[in-house]
Amino acid sequence: MSDRELDPQAAALLDDLDSGVSPPASTLSVATGRALLDELFGVEEPEPVGGTTDLEITGPNGPVPVRVYLPVGEGPSPVLVFLHGGGWVRGSLDAYDGLCRRLTNGADCVVVSVGYRRAPEHPFPAGLEDCYAATEWAVENAADIGGDPDRVAVGGDSAGGNLSAAVTLAARDRDGPGLAHQLLIYPAVNPPSVRWFDAYDENGEGYLLEMRGIEWYLDQYVPEPAHVGNAYAFPLRARDLSGLPPATVLTAGFDPLRDEGVAYAERLEEAGVDVEHLHYDSQIHAFLSLYEHIDEGREAIDDAAARLRAAFDGQDG
Repeated sequence: MSDRELDPQAAALLDDLDSGVSPPASTLSVATGRALLDELFGVEEPEPVGGTTDLEITGPNGPVPVRVYLPVGEGPSPVLVFLHGGGWVRGSLDAYDGLCRRLTNGADCVVVSVGYRRAPEHPFPAGLEDCYAATEWAVENAADIGGDPDRVAVGGDSAGGNLSAAVTLAARDRDGPGLAHQLLIYPAVNPPSVRWFDAYDENGEGYLLEMRGIEWYLDQYVPEPAHVGNAYAFPLRARDLSGLPPATVLTAGFDPLRDEGVAYAERLEEAGVDVEHLHYDSQIHAFLSLYEHIDEGREAIDDAAARLRAAFDGQDG
């Protein structure tokens, strides 16, 4: 991969950040790390949408906050349940407000952004169970939020890509809601302690998300070694990926999570799932959230939205 070239806008942003969001995640308090990511992903000029509503839904262990984004125009519209990233520790409804607004408009869909419980206060599987409950809620209550219960997708980035993949596995295994699509944006699906990919070495330092940060996040989310083999914690560990909804898997060339995302796309395809793999070779982790700084982030959001539109129109595969 020595001939790769980092996107100039991404390189300039990394220079501004002194090569990371960083100090590394492991050197910050949880509260400071959360505030830092909210600031980094905050958008100066969020797109207008048809409307937004903050709600609390009933979760498995108390209320779960969600933010519902409505597209312009008459419904019922398809629905995307969006699960934010941030290493299962950081990330929030506010941090992902700009991205969710762009997906609402680009895919012409209702977006239900989920404020699931985060580690380390709530390790695996707490956040996953909140996300699964929110997905069930979105299907059952779609009509009340201007949505179509027969066209519901799930998606997210990084840790949210992990949670999205896990929700589709759980929905299949539990005879849960039928889902139209899974949008996996640079998903974290593999435990590096079990399988080591080249991208961890190539991209593990200096490109925003770093390996020491990844390992710290994983220690917070999955503190119990027994869960390392759990497919709901690490979907790449699943023995069977058949019967899952069509997928879009998006990866970035300078992301330490690149290879595990590629491997998951390949595994899905081998299992007979319709997959489109979108790869942005010159980009870093989180570049969609950084779309005000990186033009290709906006392009990738548009690409993802186009895939969602096709899925909702029944044109997958």
